[in-house]
Amino acid sequence: MSDKDLDKKEEDFKSALHIQEGVDQPESINPEVIKKFRKRKVQYSIDGYVNGIKEGNRTVLGQAITLIESNLPEHIELAQTIIEKCLPFSCNSIRIGITGVPGVGKSTFIESLGRCITKKGGKLAVLAVDPSSEKSKGSILGDKTRMEELATDPNAFIRPSPSEGSLGGVARKTRETIILCEAAGFNVIFIETVGVGQSETAVHSMADFFLLLMLAGAGDELQGIKRGIMEMADTIAITKADGENVDKANMAKIEYQNALHLFPPTESGWIPKVLTCSAFKKEGINDIWDTIEEYISLTKNSNYFELKRKEQAKYWMYESINELLKNNFYNTSEIKAMLKSYENDVLKGKMNSFLASKLLVDKFLKNRK
Repeated sequence: MSDKDLDKKEEDFKSALHIQEGVDQPESINPEVIKKFRKRKVQYSIDGYVNGIKEGNRTVLGQAITLIESNLPEHIELAQTIIEKCLPFSCNSIRIGITGVPGVGKSTFIESLGRCITKKGGKLAVLAVDPSSEKSKGSILGDKTRMEELATDPNAFIRPSPSEGSLGGVARKTRETIILCEAAGFNVIFIETVGVGQSETAVHSMADFFLLLMLAGAGDELQGIKRGIMEMADTIAITKADGENVDKANMAKIEYQNALHLFPPTESGWIPKVLTCSAFKKEGINDIWDTIEEYISLTKNSNYFELKRKEQAKYWMYESINELLKNNFYNTSEIKAMLKSYENDVLKGKMNSFLASKLLVDKFLKNRK
């Protein structure tokens, strides 16, 4: 047998398994369907954005808010132009800040109060700020899933936004978003914070009415929250006042009322109220809305409403200056190059933190001359 025949015989007996070629399998999802659902977002002109917002187009409004939240320089410039053009059509809503201790049921309460407003013909925008992870900077943004009824209400618009690690969890661009929502025709704006903390100062500076939600029977009622936040509250609502918790809620109501009497009179002349409610059973919700309307009527008649809006505008002017200075500082190429070196010197104990920051700021200001 020749060498060629031996090689052929060895090849034939190398394996008893003979694999036949199969047919190509189709994709699990129809590619035409993928193309349909993966259409690129329409890019609007400035007038396209403004007109779409004024017409109440939610798709355009959502994209404009995304531009506001973006940190890209080209998006920031475009967003500011849109805001300026929408400004004349804003300032026609009631802005309500809502906060409370964790577990108080903010989302359930907002849905109940929101439905109460939309049933009466109001148009509601909910700006819910979700906490961002300090590690990944990501957010769950789950408010639309927690407010199922309100999310499908044609007179409601829910926009969850990441806090992006800003002070206490208030999104940096919330105030600009309010302007767009007002231009879109929403006459009630809810600003929900992530929980009790320093963020309440920022929310108070952009809201007409500040509502504090509290739980009953969760420990020492008056130690569970800072005095400063209670002083800012125009009304305190004791939530989950149902079932066996009714008596505890009524007791907490008395304790909070007594505590509020110890605070100095408010500039608005309004006497803060303490109410109880059950968002689950829809009890006491109408009373809270009636209280909000009573407050708005009182402050508008005394001109305090307009005065407060002006003070808030001034406050946010200075906040914007701080934000711009901070961004310009960290985006300067020379400062970026120096930061790492100074950081290493501070870590190694070669330089103290104050001196390092002073040298960096001096360098930044020198380059601006």
